[in-house]
Amino acid sequence: MYLNDVGLLTAMLYSTNIRPILDTTCGINLGAVYESVVAQELKCHTEKLYYYDNKKNGEVDFLIDDFNNLCVLPIEVKSGKDYTRHTSLTRFVSTPDYNIPRAIVLCNKQEVKTIKNITYLPVYYASFLAETQVFEGFSNQAT
Repeated sequence: MYLNDVGLLTAMLYSTNIRPILDTTCGINLGAVYESVVAQELKCHTEKLYYYDNKKNGEVDFLIDDFNNLCVLPIEVKSGKDYTRHTSLTRFVSTPDYNIPRAIVLCNKQEVKTIKNITYLPVYYASFLAETQVFEGFSNQAT
């Protein structure tokens, strides 16, 4: 469940210590804020959002329909420096029965790169994930 108003969410989460946000301190955990922003953006551009939670594999933040490939596209949102650590997403994509050709991690890094079948994008790319050109533009080449 996500709060529609990111300003209210930020006030609720950081009301006792707003200084790190105002100072754009690196390392502050903005995961809940990022996830709410991405949820709003995806909801504006896709029909339905899904969440994956499994005792064996863990959780994945979002699943959206990838109509071009007739499958789901898992999306993980990371706000920290360890954006390449995503055990649950890796397990989910690696499960043969799911037949997931690729996944996306939205993060703070300001570059686009693909490692194996996971593409790392700046978080602001959430606005464009429903566009077919974006899906077709990803390559599966390791960097």
